Amino acid sequence: MARRITLSQFNSMVRQAQQKQKQAINKYNQEVRRNNQKRQQEINKYNQEVRQYHQKRKQAINAYNNEVRKHNARVHANRQRIASELNRLNSQQSAIRYETLRKSSISLNRAYSNLESRENYLDHLEHSAEFLDLSEQESANSLSVSNILEKNDAPLEESDPDSLKNTNIENHLSRISPELDKRWRGALFSLSPLNPDASRHFCTSAREIFSEILDIYAPNDNVLSSITNCNTTDHGVPTRKAKIEFILSKSGILDSEAVEFVEEDISNILTLFRVFNDGTHGSSGHFDIDQLISIKSRVEDGIIYLSKICGYT
Repeated sequence: MARRITLSQFNSMVRQAQQKQKQAINKYNQEVRRNNQKRQQEINKYNQEVRQYHQKRKQAINAYNNEVRKHNARVHANRQRIASELNRLNSQQSAIRYETLRKSSISLNRAYSNLESRENYLDHLEHSAEFLDLSEQESANSLSVSNILEKNDAPLEESDPDSLKNTNIENHLSRISPELDKRWRGALFSLSPLNPDASRHFCTSAREIFSEILDIYAPNDNVLSSITNCNTTDHGVPTRKAKIEFILSKSGILDSEAVEFVEEDISNILTLFRVFNDGTHGSSGHFDIDQLISIKSRVEDGIIYLSKICGYT
């Protein structure tokens, strides 16, 4: 038998049903608002990430374009410098005093031209852009020091002798070996017009620095085991060129023209050492301050060049 309810009970039941319905609607609307708020937050976050991405992309593009412009400016400046130095060296009217160095510098310039012809091949390799820039600078430096020693590029006034002791390569050498840094400072200390044995001290120390950098990054046993039919000296140790090949192979820039250029560059610096020693006959007094600074800078940049190449490994 159905239970009979009063009107007031019925109205109460209606109100309860309406209240539950209202609560359900409020809960639904609250969920909708929460979801909309969450969705809006996600949209805002996404839009922020998109803006940040485009901002970073724009910054990266600007940075890349700036580097391209700087690179092109350096290439243009270096090429102008090479052309100017080469023209000055070839237009020498008086007798050439340092013919061996002149020939070595011109040979290095040819080696760079051969290296540059491989730019398309080297372009996809890591560090290739910097390697080519530094190589171009080395070629320009070698021509420049030849001109300065031949007095083809005489300055208007003599430089400060104290600048002979200034250096910007201590960080490069100390990272390789603190001993090399000390040796270079000793070489600079000896490089004084007042030191009658300056050339021997400087050249001996600098030559040892080049040899030790190669030995550190290209140990004899590693070179012999890595290079098939490795060229060796009469003492059975790898030649300098073999060590250069080993270093460039580890850096990913192994190319015959690259090996040839680095070998030619070090050979050019060693030729400069011989000129320095022979030209002074045991005394640096026959070279003025600007010529001594030029010699020091040529050697200094050569050390930076070699240490950076070795650092690619």
